[in-house]
Amino acid sequence: MRKIILALFMAATVSFAELINGVALTVNDEPITLYDIEKTKQQYNIPREDAVAQLIDETLFNQLIKEHNITVDLFDVNNYLEKIAASNGMDLYQFKSVIKQKYKDYDAYEKQTKNMILRQKLTDKLVRGNIKIATEEDLKIYYENNSNMFTMATNVKAVQYSSTNRQSLESAMRNPMVALPDVNSSPIDLDQRNLNPQLRYMINETNNNQFTPIFTAGDQYVTLMILQKQNLQTIAFEDVRDRIFNIIMQDREQKYLKDYFEKLKLSADIRIVR
Repeated sequence: MRKIILALFMAATVSFAELINGVALTVNDEPITLYDIEKTKQQYNIPREDAVAQLIDETLFNQLIKEHNITVDLFDVNNYLEKIAASNGMDLYQFKSVIKQKYKDYDAYEKQTKNMILRQKLTDKLVRGNIKIATEEDLKIYYENNSNMFTMATNVKAVQYSSTNRQSLESAMRNPMVALPDVNSSPIDLDQRNLNPQLRYMINETNNNQFTPIFTAGDQYVTLMILQKQNLQTIAFEDVRDRIFNIIMQDREQKYLKDYFEKLKLSADIRIVR
């Protein structure tokens, strides 16, 4: 009996090792294992064929990054974040403070930002000279046809929750209908034109019936439950001109990259092993 159990255990161990080490396919001689495919399926809850397609794209992307010797350092990350901060009326320190309140794992956010910059650097190399630069007329046409994208509510109705105990405030956010003795709540009306850039950014990033990230005011931890955004006003073209330019160029870049990768997959040496 013990020999049978031992044999079954050894078989299971071998099968698991085969799952981890078993090569399913190669992309330009770089292996993608059965384990890679299974892990991607579970992580993104997608069918096997979609997981395989995603892994092929990622492998080709990483090969291009190495081929073009593209790297990202802390200076690149801070420069990228400074631009976002400036577009929202903040300096880098203020913006990082907001991000750390919004995301519990700042390192994960920074890693995500590095990947975004890697993609942008690769995009710049591949599309340079291959796509048409958006003209002033392009920007104005986009602004007129998508004016609903460039609005801001001047008045915001919300419920303010505050406490000296952060954990109690987090409990109130999970169960807002439960009254906690050390959490105060009160309805407030806000005029966004009178708010500081950090708070305005948080409000605009928060949907109705959701809480803003927790921030501090004096010795209190505070969050706002956004109820309604009122008096929507269209932002002036000059104030969103740079944003529109980026939207149009990113759209053109994505279309170019999609075609580029489809052609790259056709020319890549992809071999099915199992």
